[in-house]
Amino acid sequence: MSRTLPDWLAFIERQHPHAIAMGLERVREVAARMGLGKPAPHVVTVAGTNGKGSTVAFVEAIARAQGLRVGAYTSPHLLRYNERVRIDGHDVGDAALVEGFEAVEAARGDTPLTYFEYGTLCALWLFARAGLDLAVLEVGLGGRLDAVNIVDADAAIVTTVGLDHQDWLGGDIEAIGFEKAGIARGFKPLVLGDDDPPASVLRHAYAIGAPAWRIANDFFAEPVDAGHWRWREVGYEIALPLPMQAQGAPAQLRNAACAIAALRALDLPLEEEALARGVADAAVAGRLQRFERDGVEIVVDVGHNPQAAAALADWLHSQPKRRTVAVYAALADKDAAGVVAALADEVDGWLLAGSLDAGPRGSDAATLAQRLAGTAAAAGCHADVAGALTAALARAAPDGRVLAFGSFHAAAEALRYLNAAD
Repeated sequence: MSRTLPDWLAFIERQHPHAIAMGLERVREVAARMGLGKPAPHVVTVAGTNGKGSTVAFVEAIARAQGLRVGAYTSPHLLRYNERVRIDGHDVGDAALVEGFEAVEAARGDTPLTYFEYGTLCALWLFARAGLDLAVLEVGLGGRLDAVNIVDADAAIVTTVGLDHQDWLGGDIEAIGFEKAGIARGFKPLVLGDDDPPASVLRHAYAIGAPAWRIANDFFAEPVDAGHWRWREVGYEIALPLPMQAQGAPAQLRNAACAIAALRALDLPLEEEALARGVADAAVAGRLQRFERDGVEIVVDVGHNPQAAAALADWLHSQPKRRTVAVYAALADKDAAGVVAALADEVDGWLLAGSLDAGPRGSDAATLAQRLAGTAAAAGCHADVAGALTAALARAAPDGRVLAFGSFHAAAEALRYLNAAD
């Protein structure tokens, strides 16, 4: 029976009893049946608690500016599943994704696959047929047991290690760090975006002979002026434009720096013009994405844990002072109180929104308010992000700012609302 892309997405959601099932045995078995090997001559794999999507975007943009043909696999998507698979800078179309899912299904047999495993195999199958020079693969969850890790990376990046997904990855930073470091390969570079990475990450790198390239130790990202920053290592430095719409967010400088370090570690040509153009051109939806409505600045971000909230706070602190109202919608399994605490000094008012469309992990605004009792955010409930944004814009000062954030679901809702108003 012929299926459309929506048909396939509904089908693959039903093929495994659990949304998450860690382990590589199933996906390796199906990949072998599909004849999948390395999807490109060069592969960069990206893991981390935060910053993965932006780092993939920097690697992709710089490599494409160099003239390379690049495939990028990311997750989750914001508005369309097609966002997850890009070839040569373009989202793959419905017909290609359908063909890829058909290939996975033909090889699967009785092996149950999760939604993410289906998508990963589909992306690798499409990449194998695209004549790529470079594939950039974003880990879905953790690293060591993530489906993406069936591919051996020529360079691995661990952007950050923070407390998130503890039910799956372990209850402390050391356990989580070990899971993320599992994407590294012996004698291949492992780029680390934390100034002080967990000891478990460094131990694993040492054990397998993977040279660790650490930010603020082996390479550096340094602000220069209002429009530039400097990437530096021993014997080489380059001044570059600020990334992501010239925002200069400290987290984005780190992400860009890690991307450059990984590309320099590969045996690829890399001209300075490509570095500058790629850093300037890289863009990813839902990461400090800015809009303006009647003089009010609106910033949409996927930030969903305390580490991401701290990065948001750093960026807000670096911006011209504006009265800031936050529209916050959190999933039920996230540390909402930790997020609010990280942003408390930079936000002047809060509106809470429900996220019931997020499925079992969703939450209504009243329940979120109960979780935040005693914090600055425990007030102003709205059924959804659209309602909260409407209220926030109504109460915002003419030169104010509205920050809409809390999850990929929250960012997607905000983008739909803002796009509909255009």
